[in-house]
Amino acid sequence: MSDVAILGAGMHPWGKWGRNFVEYGVHAAREALHDAGVHWNDVQFVAGGETVRNGYPGYVAGSTFAQAMGWNGARLASCYAACASGAAAIDAARARILAGLCDVALVVGADTTPKGFLAPSGGERQMDPDWLRFRLLGATNPTYFGLYARRRMALHGSTEADFAAVKVKNAKHGLNNPNARYRKEVSIEDVLKSPMVADPLRLLQICTTSDGGAALVLTSMEYARKNGAKDPVKVTAVSTVTPRFPKTVVDLPDFATDSAAAVAPPELGFRDSIATAAYEEAGIGPEDLDLAEVYDLSTAIELDWYENIGLCKEGEAEKLLHDGDTTIGGKIPVNPSGGLACFGEAVPAQAIAQVCELSWQLRGTATGRQVDGARVGLTINQGLFGHGSSVICVR
Repeated sequence: MSDVAILGAGMHPWGKWGRNFVEYGVHAAREALHDAGVHWNDVQFVAGGETVRNGYPGYVAGSTFAQAMGWNGARLASCYAACASGAAAIDAARARILAGLCDVALVVGADTTPKGFLAPSGGERQMDPDWLRFRLLGATNPTYFGLYARRRMALHGSTEADFAAVKVKNAKHGLNNPNARYRKEVSIEDVLKSPMVADPLRLLQICTTSDGGAALVLTSMEYARKNGAKDPVKVTAVSTVTPRFPKTVVDLPDFATDSAAAVAPPELGFRDSIATAAYEEAGIGPEDLDLAEVYDLSTAIELDWYENIGLCKEGEAEKLLHDGDTTIGGKIPVNPSGGLACFGEAVPAQAIAQVCELSWQLRGTATGRQVDGARVGLTINQGLFGHGSSVICVR
């Protein structure tokens, strides 16, 4: 048995609220506990997604949230995997439940972000590749997003209008999501008229930085059944794989690839391998999915993910998009939540928020953005320094 139940999901709305990240996490945790019908004192394990921008409390997020909720003797873990931090926290909680070491776990991630681009922590750190890419190249995250977009244009003939169409879709999806920061429809013309940020990507094609929080209550299946949950949403796979050597595509924060002169590249690239491992663990394939939440740091990256998770063959993502297959009502809706296009980045909360959306979708309670008949969903993202993140949920 590899399943654990999702009894509760909760979020603090995304935005720029300017408050302590702990407030967002506590809000989300209380929402998740209420949703689950579980008392805080019944929680036996707390996994917190770390936020490196919020001082020592952010580094020890698990204990920070536990203290804010009121010490209850729970075991703790604090997990940092950049944008995959939430998935690492989910993985830790799931493993503990499956090992029989606890029945009830709370997973929480929250962030307060600075204005503008994310940047490395202060100080002189010549051995830190994240520090080096800013100091030596001046390469912010959107620089990489623009390079990925140019790569897609060169390989597959993608156009700026193709990328803009992704934003149009996601903006429409996010209209009725009460937790989304941006809830406004846009046209392709609106996107293409917005200011250029990292050629060929414009302002409306790159996600912003946001404040926000998300939380899940995970339990053993036995506990869920004893508490009246006859058909809960289940986490059936978590993939946190790393790349394989040699890595032949530049990825954040690196600015060089491995050499493939002596060793052939792996059969699967890093992003392809993340979902593949999740499918293998769950015993399903991409043809079984009803929806997916993918990591749209930029509109171009969303198109790459369609292919990485097996929704279509390489180079066919644009056709999938324009045929309406990835829109709610289509064959395989992608980012029915609105994605990062409507939320922005609240780094340790993002992977948890994706699973919250799957939970609501599979329950049939995603009002205004519901994917009809959804029974199987997948999340995908990746964290800086080679952290994979994919979660498969079923009902």
